[in-house]
Amino acid sequence: MNTLRLTRYYTGIIFLCTILWSCSDSFLELSPISNANEANYYKTEKDFETAVVAAYATLYTEYDPESGLSYCSEQMSDEATVYDMAGNVADKQAFKNYTLFPANTIVLQTWRATYNSLLIINTLIDKLHTASINEQLKTAYEAEMRFLRALYYFNLVRMFGDIPLVDKPIVVNESYSTLRSPASYVYDFIIEDLKFAADRLPLQSQVSRVGQASKGAAQGILGKVYLTVGNKSAAKEVLGQVINSGEYELLSDYAHLWDLAHENSREALFEIQHVAGPTTPSSPYNEYFCPYNNMAICGQGFGMNQVTDDLWNEFESGDPRRELSIFTGYNDKGGNWIEIKFPKKWWDPAWVNSNSYYFENNFIVLRYADVLLMYAEAADDPACLNMVRDRAEMPRYGSSSYPAQYSTLAEAIEHERMVELALEFHRWFDLKRTGRAIAVLSERKGKAITEQMLVLPVPQTERDINPALTQNAGY
Repeated sequence: MNTLRLTRYYTGIIFLCTILWSCSDSFLELSPISNANEANYYKTEKDFETAVVAAYATLYTEYDPESGLSYCSEQMSDEATVYDMAGNVADKQAFKNYTLFPANTIVLQTWRATYNSLLIINTLIDKLHTASINEQLKTAYEAEMRFLRALYYFNLVRMFGDIPLVDKPIVVNESYSTLRSPASYVYDFIIEDLKFAADRLPLQSQVSRVGQASKGAAQGILGKVYLTVGNKSAAKEVLGQVINSGEYELLSDYAHLWDLAHENSREALFEIQHVAGPTTPSSPYNEYFCPYNNMAICGQGFGMNQVTDDLWNEFESGDPRRELSIFTGYNDKGGNWIEIKFPKKWWDPAWVNSNSYYFENNFIVLRYADVLLMYAEAADDPACLNMVRDRAEMPRYGSSSYPAQYSTLAEAIEHERMVELALEFHRWFDLKRTGRAIAVLSERKGKAITEQMLVLPVPQTERDINPALTQNAGY
């Protein structure tokens, strides 16, 4: 872990690590340590306020540019690739090449980081149940934590398939009997948590803190869960509630989504907050997504998620979203033009000449355009798809000028999601959800992709610790 990531990680999490648990070598050691700090904590409303902030800080790890979400959604899809990078390049390239194995260090890092985050959340939920604080505040905090828990389990089950499901702090002996639950059971648990959250969280216009989970955020993620498990009627209903709430709208200009003046806009249902500076949770995306060691357009550049020709070519001629999403190169320190495609969405022009690592840009986990496209998928209705295309001033689906190669609504939605949500950690999950991953990725990766390759291996280190943990087929 480099210095930049350490700064961000410690800013949000390390103080809670001291309070709650001994940072363990394995997710299996899930029990917080019993000491004076923990015994004296979780007493006042201020204690819980601090713990809630720390729980939200785990989002910086979950949605890190080198998180498992990034490797799966982008590297394992047809949108992004990696060239030169620091660290264990073989383990990183294994995602895009579909050569993963159980000893992969990033797979292990993903597993442990998410379960450590879940420990923070589960401990807080458990303490809320016996807390002597305002009942309304207890319910509100539990709804927020169950939203985060559902989101993290949703990410885990989509990456790994069957997973251990932990809903409370457990001691070490219990952890050895906490084995992998069927994915269907995990999805039922996620749905229950999201329903609880949606029924109790405030509307977006009524949240008390910037970045707080809202009713619409819970409903939007719930709609995506329903689509993932094939329940289109339930997805249509809950996504329709988001649309009819009047809380959200598309920004008038796609460029505004990536303009710092429009952060936390009415298009964002859930957005991770970043503040530029060396001692704050600054935004890492531009630094990590810039070309490796460029030393000219950012502090350094880590070369993550460089853009493929497949993504570039997916955009229609004249689509303004292509140039707003993708750089085609840069001038090095000698003034030479280096041709390479890389993400533009998290670019902060204010830092171009500062040689700084510390950017301001937020990361939007869920936005209204995503909701509209999901509704079009659930309802089999192009109206919401065309709302998204209207914003980009592109021909409507069903018109004579719409591209003929996307003849069905399903094909049109797949295309639109790729260009509208490019590089935002959606593509691989979209292809899996619609059953298109094998066909699309086999063609674009130039190798046979099988169903078994569409889940990550259970980390070998975890199975060495607990041999009762089973492995995914093919690994």
